[in-house]
Amino acid sequence: MYKNIVLNLFPDGKSKAVTFSYDDGVPQDRRLVELLNAFELKGTFHLNSGRTGNRVCGDEIRTLYAGHEVAVHSVTHPSLAFVPRTVMMNEVWEDRRNLEAIVGYPVTGMSYPNGSTGPEVVDVLRACGIVYSRTTQSTRQFNFPEEFLLWHPTCHHREAFGLLPLFKAANRGDRPTLFYVWGHSYEFDRNQPDNNWEMMEQFCAAVARDEAVWYATNIELYRYREALKSLEFSVDGALVRNSSALDVWLTAEGQPVRVPSGGLVRLT
Repeated sequence: MYKNIVLNLFPDGKSKAVTFSYDDGVPQDRRLVELLNAFELKGTFHLNSGRTGNRVCGDEIRTLYAGHEVAVHSVTHPSLAFVPRTVMMNEVWEDRRNLEAIVGYPVTGMSYPNGSTGPEVVDVLRACGIVYSRTTQSTRQFNFPEEFLLWHPTCHHREAFGLLPLFKAANRGDRPTLFYVWGHSYEFDRNQPDNNWEMMEQFCAAVARDEAVWYATNIELYRYREALKSLEFSVDGALVRNSSALDVWLTAEGQPVRVPSGGLVRLT
């Protein structure tokens, strides 16, 4: 019987993951998407469908962010914890509806405008079918959230380079390792020491093309983690069934094991 089963691996048995998350859909996203694509990185872009001035909008949303994820950021960017519940509902529901009409797929991820959240906001998000939402509270750690509707990122991009050596050196076997970077692409135009395009390009180059890392969008990470959590194990730990639509990987007695979608795997 396997006594040591850990749900800690990503697709193809990779031990780490990296994701990017950027808000507001500003014109600088064009350059950022080009940069991410050049290094084969993936990001999630949280958009306000009701703010069209100096924003990426219309059909460009579908084409620009192809291969990445488009997610909710509310229609007009209010601090959701300080508006009536009906306004919260409309801001989230209508932003989701508007974005889905453009991109052609269900939009179920989000980030909190102005980082504003609370128990009532989380309740509204659940009612609107949102499955995760990113905060602006950096943990400076490489963990998955306990609650996906309060998903705290690792860090803002200005701190990313400083944490990269820790991420590369991380060799944890008891949990998955995730480096989650967030920000606003307009910040790179400020040309300050910690907010510039050169820094971002150097970070992308340093974090990219690592065979031990899965580069994913926020929703891909959420779906994969949910698939892992849904695995069914026999009492003695010898059998595992994967009823999800995704192949998943786990560690059993220190060895990577693939559990295919719809499959039943004997671990002993």
